[in-house]
Amino acid sequence: MKIDLTALEHAHVLVVGDVMLDRYWHGGTSRISPEAPVPVVRVEDVEDRPGGAANVALNITSLGGHAVLAGVIGDDDNAQILQASLSASGESTYFQRSAEVPTITKLRVMSRNQQLLSLDFEQRLDSVDTTELVTQGEKALPDCDIVILSDYGKGTLNQVENLIANARAQGKRVLIDPKGQDFSKYRGASLITPNLTEFEAVVGHCATDAELSRRGEALRAELELEALLITRSEKGMTLIRDGHAPLHLPTRAQEVFDVTGAGDTVIGLMGLALAAGHA
Repeated sequence: MKIDLTALEHAHVLVVGDVMLDRYWHGGTSRISPEAPVPVVRVEDVEDRPGGAANVALNITSLGGHAVLAGVIGDDDNAQILQASLSASGESTYFQRSAEVPTITKLRVMSRNQQLLSLDFEQRLDSVDTTELVTQGEKALPDCDIVILSDYGKGTLNQVENLIANARAQGKRVLIDPKGQDFSKYRGASLITPNLTEFEAVVGHCATDAELSRRGEALRAELELEALLITRSEKGMTLIRDGHAPLHLPTRAQEVFDVTGAGDTVIGLMGLALAAGHA
């Protein structure tokens, strides 16, 4: 299939979900700590990137599309850093600020292109009333072609059923990167994109492609989805659609040192292509 890249410039995507700041400390390691058997990293560079749902939006704009991003952030310095980074890269944002929770931040310590340590600074958002976020998302729907819900299980999408219903009522397709073992809350969405581990946590281990396809179709029908896309690392992806044979998409496996954001890239590209009219 040949994709008209110019069509992407007219695509508008609403992204709602768990917004976070990805922070990287880069440095060399030349010795072991005398206090414990761990390497000592001499930090030489600090890099901040939009993460989670913010990374989905960033992928969309980097490919020429337009993204409106909605999520919950804290009232802190990391929120300012995240906001500035997104503004510089062209995303339109609506952030519900909360003084009760910090901006979700993930710190990764890197040396020689290897991740040595990952630290999470976060507090679940279940206690945050996201009604304001849902209302703002509903207002943004008329100007968007498609909706992506990026669920990292942090609590931003604690009203995911309302978000799906609002979007579908306005005739918008809804794509979801799911989390957890309860996929029933995503019923009525257009497409969900679990990875293999997430998928098997719901339907059980699949020993063969045929078994994976059979259980995938059963899940798709149960949740009333248009399609189900299972990402399978080095085995590629499997697309299951209503009324079509399963499509197994191979990949060219490569050794990488950091797979952070792979799922964000998949759903961002899928959403952008559909928003541009590539059904």
